[in-house]
Amino acid sequence: MRRPALYSSSRRSSHDLSGSHFPGAPDAEAPPLAQPLARPSHPSRFSRLIKHFSGNTGNQLYLLWSVVGLLALLLAIGFSPSLGHSPRQLTQDDINAAVLKTLETITLPSPAAKAYEAISPSVVRVVGLGKDKDGKEAAEHSVGTGVVIVDKGIILTNLHVVQGAETIKVTFADGLESIATITGVQPENDLAVLQAHTIPDDLAAATMRSSTDLAPGDQVVAVGYPFGIGPSASAGVISGLDRTFRSPEGKQQMTNLIQFDAAANPGNSGGPLVTMDGEVIGIVTAIYNPNHQRTFVGIGFAVPIENAASAAGMTPF
Repeated sequence: MRRPALYSSSRRSSHDLSGSHFPGAPDAEAPPLAQPLARPSHPSRFSRLIKHFSGNTGNQLYLLWSVVGLLALLLAIGFSPSLGHSPRQLTQDDINAAVLKTLETITLPSPAAKAYEAISPSVVRVVGLGKDKDGKEAAEHSVGTGVVIVDKGIILTNLHVVQGAETIKVTFADGLESIATITGVQPENDLAVLQAHTIPDDLAAATMRSSTDLAPGDQVVAVGYPFGIGPSASAGVISGLDRTFRSPEGKQQMTNLIQFDAAANPGNSGGPLVTMDGEVIGIVTAIYNPNHQRTFVGIGFAVPIENAASAAGMTPF
């Protein structure tokens, strides 16, 4: 049974920050400096480890406590009268020691690795094919990225990736290749909607999440095919919100963009910008290089997913 587009609710109150495709853009205003935080206390090593692992997924934490329970049971058996030992009740120190030993010997994946694992089944390689002077189909005219937003094969990408292509080909995460056609465009946000002609049986759609509660400093991951290499992941933070970008030729100006510093290069265009939960908050569309070179210097821009979803006729939030 086909599953519709997935959406995730916001998690914080919204922020309204002002500020300013590949490549080039005017200087953007820097986000306000963060306010200093109160000096933290110094928790014990056990407390720090518990806090660290509590920040990971619930299933992993459940697994850890299951191990702790097993250790506690073994400790109890070890002090059983039937084994010739004097019975004694387990103390909190015994439990803490067992938990500490377990946490110190288990390595969990990084937040960026978990974000990549969550989004990668929905990321596709998008290639625009052109024709040579003799009218024969040439090699790749353009290479970019797309993300599946509905599991019947609806894909979001950048308009500049597919514009002018004679044929559009997409490659899914499992290696399946398909011809795709453009079913919608939103030129003001450099967005295109594709429909793949053939799709995998188990195609997974990405989960989209509102961008209204994002803040500078929030961690993000960009996934795509930079220079055709991939899928590749890069991690960083949101650098600013409500940015403005003008193309190097001055032909187009885009507003209300998310600025981020996760590495992006030509080929990342159209790929998802995701949270540490792997939820899509934007579509990567541009990088800024003051030297007008097509390489990343630390400033990337993404169209908020609200705008991107509207290109496909969706109003999720």
